Amino acid sequence: MIDPRRLQVLTAVARQGSFNRAAAELRLTPSAVSQQISALERTLGTAVVRRSTRGIELTDAGRVLTGAADAIAAELLTAQREIDRLATTRVERLTVATFTSGGQRLLPDALTRFTADHPDVELTVLESEPEEALPQVRAGAADLALAYHLTETPPDHPGVRWTPLMVETMWIVMPAGHPEAHRDTVTIADLAAERWVHGCLVMNDLLDHYAALAGFAISTACRCTDYLFAQSLVRAGLGIAMIPEVALATDRTGLAAARLTGPAPARYVGVATARRQRPHPMAEALLATLHSTVAALPRPPLTTPATPATHAAHATPAAHAAVTA
Repeated sequence: MIDPRRLQVLTAVARQGSFNRAAAELRLTPSAVSQQISALERTLGTAVVRRSTRGIELTDAGRVLTGAADAIAAELLTAQREIDRLATTRVERLTVATFTSGGQRLLPDALTRFTADHPDVELTVLESEPEEALPQVRAGAADLALAYHLTETPPDHPGVRWTPLMVETMWIVMPAGHPEAHRDTVTIADLAAERWVHGCLVMNDLLDHYAALAGFAISTACRCTDYLFAQSLVRAGLGIAMIPEVALATDRTGLAAARLTGPAPARYVGVATARRQRPHPMAEALLATLHSTVAALPRPPLTTPATPATHAAHATPAAHAAVTA
């Protein structure tokens, strides 16, 4: 039987990268940490750490154990929260992680409806990009994460369930006086001569890839990390920008937007929740609310009045099937 206390020591060693720093975190001596790791290795019959000039590295067996330790800690945290919920004097809490543009456009309406139905739940919102948010869900630091991925395959995080919500079309935002401002749709190849304002560094890499496929290299006017800031620079005439549907500015005075067609990136938005023996009931309730909110979300209008058929062609239905990662 693996001693959970030794798993805690191994997790600290993995986090700190050395016995000495792990000992300081755990308020033990380095010798005691070393003895705990040695005892764990004797129990397993295999090494869990590898000592090198760069410090301590986990073996494959060590990585399996730290993953199990994270899951155990998250289950205990969930159990504590469930016990707190059963105690009538305690406030039920829900922690939600979200990427910025999802928090601006998708989350507020869902939270308004959720808080109306569950007024006694204490909500905490964390602004976190997906690479931070999914580990937070796995570790129990967040109960639900509104996140996205950039490939058709959902993210593979052990212990995390991924539920798709929508596929976002990419739009090209340009100054209202731009020669292409009258168009409803454009392709990457149409924009080879443009200068670009990037609102997301990850999307910048993806745009570089599609531009290379079209036979040109991106000319960059600005790299920033905020889509609204990027669109304000476009309004000032600095260049054009590729913006996900959810991140389009609601006030597009001085701007024109055309849907990007042809070989083009997309952003796949969904919700990450923890795979637990006892799912968090309030996380499941908010997930259901997000589904209905996104399904009712109005799609952005094209630059010029569109026919009903055009709207049908670019509207992407929200997906409802849960995918387990």
